[in-house]
Amino acid sequence: MELGIHYANFTLPGGPEALGPTLAATARAAEEGGCSIFTLMDHWFQMEGLATSQDPMLEGYTSLGFLAGQTQTMTLALLVTGVTYRHPGLLAKIVTTLDILSGGRAQLGIGAAWYEREHLGLGVPFPPISERFERLEEALQICHQMWSDDDGPYNGTYYQLAETICSPRPIQKPAPKILVGGSGEKKTLKLVARYADACNIFAPDAAVVAHKLEVLARHCEAEDRDPDTIQKTILGPNPLDDVDSFISTMEEYATLGITLVEVMPPGPDPASWVAQLGEKVVPRLKEV
Repeated sequence: MELGIHYANFTLPGGPEALGPTLAATARAAEEGGCSIFTLMDHWFQMEGLATSQDPMLEGYTSLGFLAGQTQTMTLALLVTGVTYRHPGLLAKIVTTLDILSGGRAQLGIGAAWYEREHLGLGVPFPPISERFERLEEALQICHQMWSDDDGPYNGTYYQLAETICSPRPIQKPAPKILVGGSGEKKTLKLVARYADACNIFAPDAAVVAHKLEVLARHCEAEDRDPDTIQKTILGPNPLDDVDSFISTMEEYATLGITLVEVMPPGPDPASWVAQLGEKVVPRLKEV
């Protein structure tokens, strides 16, 4: 099993001047320690479940572009972009740019969006959830088209593109991988089966994950798709609280088909915390 870092806490010592160096040091520690992916959130306000809306939050794709120049091998992504945050044509161009400048290491993580306060706060439309899911499907179709040989128009219910030109094309072939985040059984996992290369299952325990993956498998059957072509990922607990227990838990998830777990560095020194993962966790996790 692989380990990834999900960097979500920007409330750190030193103020704004320290954020860039700390983020860079943490990403380098992750890469040097054998982590395979480094992700950030895609929010304008910090999540209230983690801190307060007034706490620091950096824009996601600008931050990933910065990290592309600080790292060499890790995949870089947002977990996950809200479909309402950027026009899909622009989003495909942004991810393409990240892929090119990182040497082919971009992944598109995308979901239906949920954080109403930041939308209202910054004046961004926040349609009802049914419309957000419809927009999500159109956004996935647009990204697929822009990363194909078809540069013609796209005419959807919500988005109309006269030309889907994307030049230069991404380095990754045939395209950057797409992860659809979330565990909704009727819509989200259906979109995973239809459009995505990976999923991130939000679930409290292995039994729930097993059920979600069974639902995904049924959607794949309906789409005539092999579910093994989809990478299954989760967010995990702090491995350093109890390394043996963490490894044992991941062994249970691995039997279900989970191949990547991402963990979140705490403050105040995320780089040192991540370096410990490289020493104590990554070698054992690779044997799972």
